[in-house]
Amino acid sequence: MAAQKGKDLIVKLADANGAFVTVAGLRARQIALNSDVVDVTHAESAGRWRELLAGAGVRRAALSGSGVFRDAASDALVRAVFFEGAIRAWQAIVPDFGILSGPFQIVALEYRGEHAGEVTFEIALESAGEIAFAAL
Repeated sequence: MAAQKGKDLIVKLADANGAFVTVAGLRARQIALNSDVVDVTHAESAGRWRELLAGAGVRRAALSGSGVFRDAASDALVRAVFFEGAIRAWQAIVPDFGILSGPFQIVALEYRGEHAGEVTFEIALESAGEIAFAAL
């Protein structure tokens, strides 16, 4: 895969009708995929090396970003989802790579403003179910 422009990574949120809406003007974004391990090491493990059970750990995904809201509608949608504590469908689109999609919950929403600058925000999401990947 060739180098990609960071600005092309897009995060989208499903509205009440299920249509995906681009979330704000994210200037920085991050996707993290993690998996826990299940240690099955026992007294007779070869050379007393740790043994892991394949495919048994809990998998999770996290999305985060920061930037400015593009418009009042995307701001209102994100804020409503946060205050409802709702789990909604989200997408993370990485051009020339693929789309990660599935249910996420907003776990942090922060607003910040400089005296001589615009209001910015930071958002953090945690997966709340199975995440699908579709190659582009």
